[in-house]
Amino acid sequence: MSHDENRPPLVLLHGLTFDRRQWDPVRRELAALEPDRPVLALDLPGHGDAARRTTYRMAEVAEVIHGQVTEAGLVEPIVVGHSVGAVVATTYAARYPVRGVVNLDQILLPGPFGAAVRQSEPALRGPDWRRVWDGMLAGMGIESLPAGAREIVTTATDPRPDLLLGYWDEILHGSDEGIAAERTRALRSIGERGIPYRWVTSSEPPARYLAWLTGVLPEVAVTVLPGSHFPHLAESATIARLLATG
Repeated sequence: MSHDENRPPLVLLHGLTFDRRQWDPVRRELAALEPDRPVLALDLPGHGDAARRTTYRMAEVAEVIHGQVTEAGLVEPIVVGHSVGAVVATTYAARYPVRGVVNLDQILLPGPFGAAVRQSEPALRGPDWRRVWDGMLAGMGIESLPAGAREIVTTATDPRPDLLLGYWDEILHGSDEGIAAERTRALRSIGERGIPYRWVTSSEPPARYLAWLTGVLPEVAVTVLPGSHFPHLAESATIARLLATG
């Protein structure tokens, strides 16, 4: 592997309720592959050590992240996002200079997930909110992860209703059409600037969604890595190699 200074830095964004510790296995693999490459794993606003906010709209979150990227002296990073972090990464790339985007297992349109979130809103606003989150976790394939990875998912997390309601605000207060229009604008901006975009998905993409995605962003690279919703934990060496060659 080359260690030239032209390798773009990597910015790693975790998923909802988790924190930057999710990237530890990938960072260890990357350190072996590219010891000199700058890698910045951040806590999303409201997570880990990051300050809480009253709102967590995607554009606001991307702005906070950009402030941290700038503060770290990084220029034109490849932004890697897992789950909701991939929505942030996509939003970020539409607004700020980047060299690439890697989306780990996040469909960008609300679809059935959005319908489930809207249906759960009353519970999310009441004492029963945890049941909603635990129900979602149950479908993420955590039991298939290696023991160390499973421990990261179950311990490096701090679910709170303000986070769920905040990061799902656009789903709860927006329409599917409005969100699709926003995502289309973001992906077109990425495509027009020739920024590579890779989507790593844990299952075969739904045909309708894939048709939409490739229609908006014809150059998108799709990698199917069957397994859990946490490919960076299930197969950290594979993801690290993908980032090292990207």
